This record gives sequence, C-alpha cells and structure tokens, in this order.
Amino acid sequence: MEPTPTAPIAKKDYSALYLPLAIIFAGVLIAGGLYMGLSSKGVAAAPAGGPGQRPEVAVNIKDVKIDAGTPFIGKADAPAMAYWSDYQCPFCKQFELNAMATIIKTYVDSGKLKIVFKDFAFLGEDSVTAGKYGHTIWTLYPSQYFAWREAMYKAQDAEGDQGFGDAASIDKLSKGIAGIDAAKVATYVKAHDADLAKEVQNETTEGSTFGVNGTPGFIIGSKRIDGSVPLAQFTAAIANVVK
Repeated sequence: MEPTPTAPIAKKDYSALYLPLAIIFAGVLIAGGLYMGLSSKGVAAAPAGGPGQRPEVAVNIKDVKIDAGTPFIGKADAPAMAYWSDYQCPFCKQFELNAMATIIKTYVDSGKLKIVFKDFAFLGEDSVTAGKYGHTIWTLYPSQYFAWREAMYKAQDAEGDQGFGDAASIDKLSKGIAGIDAAKVATYVKAHDADLAKEVQNETTEGSTFGVNGTPGFIIGSKRIDGSVPLAQFTAAIANVVK
C-alpha cells in the first residue's frame, strides 16, 4: 500500500506587511537622526507647546533681570550676554571649557561685554543644589565665583543625580578653591535653603518666559541662541551689541 500523500503546507503571504514595516523603520531612523542632531547642540527640557515645539518669542537683553544678586564677569556697565545653564548639563560643560575662553579673551577682558550667569535647573536635584551653592559663592566670595564655577564644570561627570553634584561633593570641591571657606559656604546654604531654592527656580522660570527650554541658552541683544553652537554664531550676535 502506498502511503497516503500529506496535504501541502500552505505558504503565508507576508508581502502585505513589508510596506508598513518599512515605514515604521524609516520613522525610527528619522527620529533617531533628529535626536542626534539636537543632542549635538544642547540638552532640552520638554517644551511647553508639545513635542518638538520651541516657543518663538521676541527677546531683548533689556528685559532680563540683572541685579546685585546675579553673578557676572566683566565690566558692570558693559553690554550683557545672559547665559542660562545647568551644572549637570554636558553641553554647558562643552561651552564653558571651550568657546567661553575665546569670548572672555576677545570681549570680556577688553571691557566690551559682560556675561551674566543664570540657572536653568531641570536635570535633577543636584542641579538645584549646585545652583544654591553658586548663588552663595557669589554672595560671600564674588571674586572667586568664576574659578569655582569652572571647577564645578571640570568635575562634572554623569548627567543627573548620580556621582558628583550633591552637597557633600560640592563642599569637598569648594575646599580646593583658594579664598573660599567651604564650611562657611555650607552653613550659609543650610541657613538660607528656601530662599536660595526660590532664586534658582525664579531664574529657571525667567528663562522659560524668553523661550529658553534647555541648556545652554543665551540672549545677546535681541537674539536668543539655543545650545552650544559654533563660536561664529556668538561672535556675530555679539558684534551687533558691542562698540
């Protein structure tokens, strides 16, 4: 007896799925490319207007709050560049340790420009803590502020509340800055914690009103610059406001 032949197994046609899958895959690639492009410039907070929407608002440095409690470098009466940053932001570190040096040498040291430092603390509790310390250093030791600030960025490690950035690590760093009494700084921070936190929050909110939604963010004259962009963009904007 010949064996009964088995029925052939029907082949399923998956061709109808190819196009949808291709579209999804292409979308992932495009989204990834956009993310990498934005990440090369700065760290962004979630924009108020929805994903991918950056508020377009008119800005003017004259509207930025600059008073005795606002840290700055340069001549007090020089045109200002407002700079919002987060001590945990790697792109702020990139700007601070690279383009900043050229801007200072070319414009700040010559008395043509002052840089006003503002907090935009959104990457975690360590960002707020660093902002509190920054304002304290400015209050107690203004002439050491910039050296302390640069030391903070050099010590920066992983983004967010991990590694360097809590009170204990900042206390340790402050001990290494000549002219700063780290114990006095820590005592001041604890005694004025609520006021310092409010000051940091107010600066972050202020930045948002000008359309800053990440770090670093700058206002020079009537222009806002978003991210750690090429130096030429800064020099072009500065040229419009300096004498």
